[in-house]
Amino acid sequence: MMSPISTLLSEASALLRDRSGNFGMVTAIVLPILLGSAGVAIDISNVVVSQRQLQVASDSAALAAASALADGKVADTAAAQQLAKDFVAGQMANYLSASDVAYLKNNVTVNIVTTTTATGKNYKVNVSASYNMGLTPLMSVFGKKTVSLASNSATTSGTSDTKTALSMELVLDQSGSMGYNTSTCDTYKKNGSCKTYVIKIEALKAAAVKLFDALDKADPQHALVRTGVISYNNGITRDNNNKIIGISPMNWGTSVGRTYVSTLTANGGTDATEPMQSATTAIQKKADGSDTEAVEHTKKGNTTVDRYIVLMTDGEMTGNSSDWNSTKDKNVRDACDASKKAGIQIFTVAFMAPDNGKSLLRYCASSGSNYFEAETMEDLVDDFDSIAQTATRALTLLTN
Repeated sequence: MMSPISTLLSEASALLRDRSGNFGMVTAIVLPILLGSAGVAIDISNVVVSQRQLQVASDSAALAAASALADGKVADTAAAQQLAKDFVAGQMANYLSASDVAYLKNNVTVNIVTTTTATGKNYKVNVSASYNMGLTPLMSVFGKKTVSLASNSATTSGTSDTKTALSMELVLDQSGSMGYNTSTCDTYKKNGSCKTYVIKIEALKAAAVKLFDALDKADPQHALVRTGVISYNNGITRDNNNKIIGISPMNWGTSVGRTYVSTLTANGGTDATEPMQSATTAIQKKADGSDTEAVEHTKKGNTTVDRYIVLMTDGEMTGNSSDWNSTKDKNVRDACDASKKAGIQIFTVAFMAPDNGKSLLRYCASSGSNYFEAETMEDLVDDFDSIAQTATRALTLLTN
C-alpha cells in the first residue's frame, strides 16, 4: 500500500505528463494579444485613411479661403475664416457622424495674415483642425477608445496689379461745320424756350473733358497714361517753317491735352488723312523698342503699352471744298489701314455726321464695338466716356 505522500507525488507526476490542457491555457494567454493585434491592424488602417481625409479637407479649406480673399468673393478675413471652417466640416461630413462634425468644426482654427505691397495684397491662410477618432472595440483590450487626429495646412494667394499702360492720340475735327448748333440748349428765354444752342465744338470740348477725367481717375499718379491731341480741318495747320502747330504732343496725363482742346475753334474744310498719319507715326511701336512712347513708358517701368487713336468727325472728307471727295475719303481709309497694321486700336466717333462720314468711320474703327454714333451733345459725352472706360479697363488687371 502506497503512502499518502507517494500517492501525491505520483498524481503530480501524472499531471505534469498530461498535455491535454495546454491549448486552453495558451489560448487564454494569447487570445487577448491576438484580438488586440487585429484591432491595431484595423485601427491603424482607419487612422491612416482618416488622417489623409482630414489633411485634404484642411488643405482645400486653406486654398478656398485664400482664393476667395484674392478674388474678392468674401468681404473680409472674418468671412474667409468662417468659409474655411465650413469647408472643413463640409468635407469631413462625408466620413463622420453629425456629432463628430460639430466637434471638429469647433476645433478648426484659421489664421490669416494679410500683407499689403505696392502692387497688391497677399493672403497667407493657415488652417489647423483636430478631432478624436473612435477606435474599434477590440482596442479596448489595451484600454484605448479614441485617438486624436490633427492636420495643419498653409497656403498663400493674393492680388497683384499687372499694369498695362496706354498711349492715346485724339484726332479731332475742328472744321467749319463744328461751329453749327447741336440740339442742346445753352441759354433760355424767359418763356422757357431755347435762346441759344451749344455749338458742336463746345460739345466736343465737354466730351474730351469727360474722357480726360476718366483717364485721370484710372491713373491718378500719371504713371500709366500718355495723351496727345491732333486737331484738323482741311489738313494739319503748319507755320512758315512747315512745323505742325495743330497738335498737342504726347505727354504724361491729360493736362496738356486739356489745355489744347479748350482753345479749339471751328473753321475750314475736312481732311483727316495727314492727321491720322501723324498720329500713327507718333505712337506706333518699333520692333527694337526705340520709339518715343516705348522709351517714355520704360522710364516708368511700363513694359506693356496699348496704343489708341480716337478719330472724330462731324462731316465727310471734302478738303477745301464743300463736296465729298472720294479720293480724300480713300486716303483716310488707307491711313486707318496703316494704323491698324501698326498695332494701333482705333476708336471712331461720328458726331451728327452725314452718311459718307459714318461709312468712313465704320471702316476705320478696329471693330464694330469701337465705332460710335452721336446725334446729341449728351451722346457725344457718353461715347467719349465709354471709350475711356474701355481703354483703361486693361490698366490694372487683377491676377491671382
